[in-house]
Amino acid sequence: MKKVGIIMHGVTGRMGMNQHLIRSVLAIRAQGGLALSDGTVLMPDPIIVGRNEAKIAALAAKHDVERYTTDLDAALADPYNEIFFDAASTQLRPGLLRKAIDAGKHVYCEKPVSEGLEEAVEIARYAKEKGVKNGIVHDKLDLPGLVKLKRLRDSGFFGEILSVKGEFGYWVFEGDWMPAQRPSWNYRVEDGGGMVSDMLCHWRYVLDNVIAPVKSVSCTTATHIPERVDENGKTYKCTADDAAYATFMLEGDIVAHINSSWCTRVRRDDLVTFQVDGTLGSAVAGLHSCYSQHRVNTPKPVWNPDEPNTLDFYENWEEVPDNAVLDNGFKVQWEQFLRHVFDGGEWSYDLAEGAKGVQLAEAGYQSAKERRWIDLPALDI
Repeated sequence: MKKVGIIMHGVTGRMGMNQHLIRSVLAIRAQGGLALSDGTVLMPDPIIVGRNEAKIAALAAKHDVERYTTDLDAALADPYNEIFFDAASTQLRPGLLRKAIDAGKHVYCEKPVSEGLEEAVEIARYAKEKGVKNGIVHDKLDLPGLVKLKRLRDSGFFGEILSVKGEFGYWVFEGDWMPAQRPSWNYRVEDGGGMVSDMLCHWRYVLDNVIAPVKSVSCTTATHIPERVDENGKTYKCTADDAAYATFMLEGDIVAHINSSWCTRVRRDDLVTFQVDGTLGSAVAGLHSCYSQHRVNTPKPVWNPDEPNTLDFYENWEEVPDNAVLDNGFKVQWEQFLRHVFDGGEWSYDLAEGAKGVQLAEAGYQSAKERRWIDLPALDI
């Protein structure tokens, strides 16, 4: 058995704690480690790093994590710790990654890798120059629904893909009479908030990998709710966009449109759904399920506004089976990254891929500001 020290920075927040610490690194530990190709079992040994000692001590005690510290420099200086992971502030991320790279650590981080494209490209080049293994979270690719959707694409089910329609989001309460489900910084641009910066990074790798590469974007943003109430009951002005309505042109002249909003009430199968339409068939995927309709099962509706429609449009869709055990997407990617670092496993989601997500977000904001299409040139990394 080989123990590997993993510095986990910024895991007291909801995403870092639940998805990365508990459901990924600690889940790998609970299953007895990760078996490598030579028979070695890799056992993660996390050290929780944060500024609030009481908070990280309580988190460590609750989950039987032996190591925690407020001294990031000391954790980076310890050769036992071979991997640095960051899920804290996007604003601080490039500097933290550079510091970890300088300490010789392999680096893995949440998205976006930075607030701006120039910084994202610089840190990706720096990691490549220093020869450290590096990666960025791309969790939605391993959602069961999208795994099934990609399986349909790879099998040729769709024929020629024509279009993609995505709906993402839900109503985030304003924080006055009902506490908000998301932190207040999400709605302040000065703190790194914004729907475009948060979600277009996701849509870049989803579209690139599940459908086809993104070539250009046209985006409209909105701040629908001008004021909200923060965690301390104080009213604040919302300076960041809380909705984005984006159209993408993909390779092969495929049109994709995705609505992303924290100001919408859900009447669909899931909090996110993607519909892919092709000449031979269509499919609709959520987080876990995926339903397909082949052309031979497609009904033949006729427009008649004078009479109620008698067709059940859900009836002729078939559920795509799992056909395999599909684990938590965050955990799957942690296992892939660990194999990449210690076993030479395949890994294509490096910081250069993360820079593509930042590129799309930056182009989305530029499009909204200038009210025009923005092309996405290849990045030189």
